[in-house]
Amino acid sequence: MEKLKRKILKLLSEDCRLSPEKIALMLGTDASQVKAAIEEMEKSGAIVKYSAIVNEGKLSEDRVEALIEVKVTPQKSRGFDAIAEEIYRFPEVKSLYLMSGGFDFTVVIEGKSLNDVALFVSEKLSAIENVVGTATHFILKKYKIEGIVVTESDSNNRIPFHP
Repeated sequence: MEKLKRKILKLLSEDCRLSPEKIALMLGTDASQVKAAIEEMEKSGAIVKYSAIVNEGKLSEDRVEALIEVKVTPQKSRGFDAIAEEIYRFPEVKSLYLMSGGFDFTVVIEGKSLNDVALFVSEKLSAIENVVGTATHFILKKYKIEGIVVTESDSNNRIPFHP
């Protein structure tokens, strides 16, 4: 059953619109078995959400996305979890990861402007008691999202480089 679940997850991660019947046909198995496996994975939390990959560059609404490296002092007895909970409760936070290396968390946020992101960092994120440092990186252009290339290979649309 685990092997079947892995195959189902691979297909759903490539196209979450696939029906259990279509997946069963692709895998050469029974649709009721696929449906039961999907329901079990949803119930257990293995499947968290179905979503579309959006190329924000193709939309007319301007949005700013930033990746923020965060250094913290872990709390006694709760480690990083209590700080993570404080961070992920902000609605601006799209993703939050505990990292190894030179910083502790990677936070991905979205705002309406550079100023929105700056205010989030200075007034919300940096105000958390155990946060000792941040480094903000603005995402300028996306070339590939979740394994999908989202940019045309047009050499006339290059971002100029001036050393």
